[in-house]
Parts: sequence; C-alpha cells; structure tokens
Amino acid sequence: MNSRPSFHLTSQHFLGKVWQLSKPYWQSEEKWMAWGLLIAIVALNLGMVYMSVILNQWNSDFYNALQELDKTAFTHLLIKFSIIAAIFIVIAVYRIYLNMMLQLRWRRWLTNAYLTHWLNDRSYFQLERGNHQTDNPDQRIAEDIDQFTNDTLSLSLGLLNSVVTLASFITILWGLSGPFSFHLAGHQVTIPGFMVWAALIYATVGSFIMHKIGKPLINLNFIQQKLEANFRYSLVRLRENAEGIALYQGENKEREQLEVKFNQVWKNTWQIMRKQKQIVGFNSGYSQIAIIFPIMIAAPSFFSGAIKLGGLMQINNAFGQVMGAVSWFVDSYASIASWKASVDRLTSYNDDMQATKQQAQHSQLVVTKTQQDQLTIHHCQVKLPNGTILSQLDDIQLQSGQHTLISGQSGIGKSTLLKTISGIWPYSEGHIEISQHSLFLPQKPYLPEGTLREVLCYPQRDTNIQDSEIIERLNLCHLGHFASQLDQHQHWSHTMSAGEQQRVAIVRALILQPQWLFLDEATSSLDEETESDIYQILAKQLPNTTLVSIAHRSKVAHYHQYRLHAERSDEQVNWQFSPMEGHTL
Repeated sequence: MNSRPSFHLTSQHFLGKVWQLSKPYWQSEEKWMAWGLLIAIVALNLGMVYMSVILNQWNSDFYNALQELDKTAFTHLLIKFSIIAAIFIVIAVYRIYLNMMLQLRWRRWLTNAYLTHWLNDRSYFQLERGNHQTDNPDQRIAEDIDQFTNDTLSLSLGLLNSVVTLASFITILWGLSGPFSFHLAGHQVTIPGFMVWAALIYATVGSFIMHKIGKPLINLNFIQQKLEANFRYSLVRLRENAEGIALYQGENKEREQLEVKFNQVWKNTWQIMRKQKQIVGFNSGYSQIAIIFPIMIAAPSFFSGAIKLGGLMQINNAFGQVMGAVSWFVDSYASIASWKASVDRLTSYNDDMQATKQQAQHSQLVVTKTQQDQLTIHHCQVKLPNGTILSQLDDIQLQSGQHTLISGQSGIGKSTLLKTISGIWPYSEGHIEISQHSLFLPQKPYLPEGTLREVLCYPQRDTNIQDSEIIERLNLCHLGHFASQLDQHQHWSHTMSAGEQQRVAIVRALILQPQWLFLDEATSSLDEETESDIYQILAKQLPNTTLVSIAHRSKVAHYHQYRLHAERSDEQVNWQFSPMEGHTL
C-alpha cells in the first residue's frame, strides 16, 4: 500500500477544516485523475447553466408563438426543444455519473488513508485506551468519510452552479424587469431592475430565517451519528458474545440495555424530525410564494400590453433562476448541517489520532527488535494510561533457553508487563531489547474470519507449510477433528470452544516457530492434563524457542527454569528474578 500523508488539522475555522481534510487527496498520486474529473464536472455544470439560458429564451419564443397562433413557429420550436432536451439529458446524465465516479474514488483513497493511519503504530489499540474523545472509529471510517465526500462535492458544486446561474440570469432579469417607480414623501422614487432586487431581498431574508430555524440541527446530526453507532455496536457486541449471554440467561438485561440505547436514538431522531418539519414547512411556503411572486409583479405590464405572454413567462423563469441561485443556502441547509456534523466527527477523530501518534513519539518506552536471541529489560517502569506506576524493574536479562514464569497476585500488572515488552503499551518507561522473532499469545486468542488454514497461519499469508504438517500439528494439540475443514470459511470464534481457540493459538505457534514465545495465560481454558501436554509439545516441537509464561496453576511452573515474581510491599510492587527448582523442560 502506498504511504499516506498525515491529516494535520490546525485551523479552527470550519472551511479551514474542510480544506485540511480534503487537501491530501487533491495532492496525492491520484491528483491528475481527480482534477481531470473535477474540471469535467465543472464544465458540465456550466453547460447545464448555458442550456438553462437557451431554454429561457425558448420559453419566450414558444409562448409568444402560442399567443400569436403561429403554427409554423410552434412546430419549429418543438423540434428545437427536442434538440435542447436531448443535449440537456446527456449533460445531466454524465454530470451525475462523473460526480459519483469522483466521489467513489475520493472515498476509496480516504478510506485507505484512514485505515493506514488507524492500523499504523497500533493507533487502533491506543484509541481504546487513555483519555481520548473518539467514539466508534469504525463508524467514522465507514460512514463519515462517505458522507463527507458526498456532501463536499454536492454542496461545493451546487454553490458553483448557483453562482454561475446568478451571474447568467441576473442580467436577463435586469433587462426584462425594467424600472419600478413609486411616490414617497412627495417624491417619485425609481428602482432600476426592480425584480432583481426583489429576488435578492426575498432570498436574503429567507436565508436568515432558515438559519435561525435550522441551527440546532447541526448538533442534533452530530449526536445522531454517535447514538446510531453506539446502538449498532451494542447489537454487534451481543452477537459476538451470544454464548456467554445465553448461558447467563441475560436476555432481559441485554434487552433493557438495547432499549435504553435505542430510546436515545429515538428521542434524538424525534428532535431532528421536529426541526426538519419546521425547515420543510418554511421552505415549502418560501418556494410556493416564489412561484406567484414574479407574475404578480409583472402582471400590470402584461395586462397593459407592454410585454407579451412569452415575456411574462421569461420573467417568471429568470426570476426563479435568480432566486433559486440566491436561495442555495436555504435549499441546502439540511445537507449543510449533516455535512458539518461529519466534518466535526472526522476532525475530532484526526485530533485524537494525532495525539496518539505524538504520545507514541514522545513515549519514554523504547523497544528495540534485534537479531540477538535474548530479552533485556533496562530500568523499566510499568505505568497505567493516567501515569500511575504499577511496578518497576531494574536490569533483567534473559538468555535463549531460560524459560521463565511470570507470577504474582491478580491485578499486580503481569499482563501489562507483557504488553510493555511487546511495545504496544506506550505509557511505560524504559529500554527493552527483544528478538524480532517473537510471538505473543493473549488469553483470548484472535481468530479472524476466513478459512481454517488462514486462521492457523495468521498473521502470515504464506508460510510454505504443507497441509500434512498442519494436520500433524492439529493432531498434536487434540484438534484432529478439524483436519478436514482447512478450506472451510466461517466465523471460527463462534464455532470453537474457548479451549479449542487456545489450542488453535498453540498450533499457530508451532507453525510460525518463533525464537521467543510469550504466553499470557494462553492455556487457562484447558484442563491441567491437556495444559501439561501442550507444554510438553512446545518443548519437543520448539526446542529453540524460549517460553515466557503467565499462569496460575502450579503444574505450569515445572516447565520453566526461572521465575519473575511480583510482590506488593508498601504500595510498591517489587520484582524478583530467580532460578526455579524442579522444572521439567
């Protein structure tokens, strides 16, 4: 995957944020295609405005022909209309098609960029910890990016179309409307281009009122996206933990929690509905009055014979175009509110993403991956995200083959120590040197969706291992009943028991054959006999692998040569590294 630029957001102004979110794509490796599509779309938009100008003149000629009962001109104008309509349709179709193409390409690029930043430096892990404001990053990548690209293009092109339409039709309307005279305080006042000023004033007042009515919609849309994502996450969480909920018979409790979350969605949606009702009501009245308003103004000139029916219709059409262009803000307010909500959510996401990367860069923890087959820990302080010190280790060095058991009371920080050693816990301090051929097995294994072969070889794609060897390792770990399912694709974490999942992780270690294998209670779901078998298998099949384990059963200790023991004393945790007697390995 190509490297992606960072999204540094420094502007406090909304349009500045929009530009900073947009700029990376328009300067990316796809910039020539992007700008080419944009120029084509702009040209088609200008073509649409030009066709509207031609159609405006056609209106005048057509209705004049009707008024004068000119059959020849009527027939000629129908043919002309057919040509205009055909060109108009082609422009309209390709304008929408190219717009969708640009939006899709932009969304694809942004999604890849955000996925890269989310996965790089384990930012996805850090966002779930510490003091971060980002909720549901998956929803922001899946939905907010789509909404952002769609709204940015449609609103900016809509604004451009309105500006060009206004520039094109304001001259026409100025020439058609003529001056308007009235007496005020004994003086005659003449307003040139009266219809133009009427349209501008009408649209300006309407925009002001619309903003007052619809302003709360911006925050409501922001909250709505968050509440919808929370509700959807709760549904997914129920599905992922279906077995545990079923065993606890927790359906009623889950239903209560889901109803609470959905009620939040419902209440906020109701407020959005009420606000949109006000917006639609005002917009409908605003639009309906605009239909009759120019005809009422121009009617005296028509009845006096100063203008013909065609002129009246041309004035009506030109007024509608000018007012429509000036009323872009009124017509687009709901979209603008939704757009601002997506921009704010992406902005806050980027702020937190940048904060996690800065935290990683300024972390006092340095983990160096080396070719040396040893583990060295220098002056390490294991901390919580809030800075609380869990424990402190001075210099500890483990050589290859020194199998070590990490022990201590629950909650004393054993798992956090392993996370620190792995380099995914930036809150700690110290310097750690670890073999680059290391594998960490957590208590709850991760089994991705895919074929069983892909699950067993994860995270490698191609290990060049034969199926016969995979089946041999399955049999060793008492998983031979899955040997015929290597090519089956399913959600294995729902199919296998907790013990089977932990044995899958052991098979994965046998396939990958690391120099160092760290087990964080990775056999806790197994019975003692099977657990002993697993450690014997690891010793026999991985003779060049050093084991570092966290476990609570006494039998596990027999398979280690050293113990790293944590003990709490006077609010401090002290670590003691010492040889262990009676080991089996």
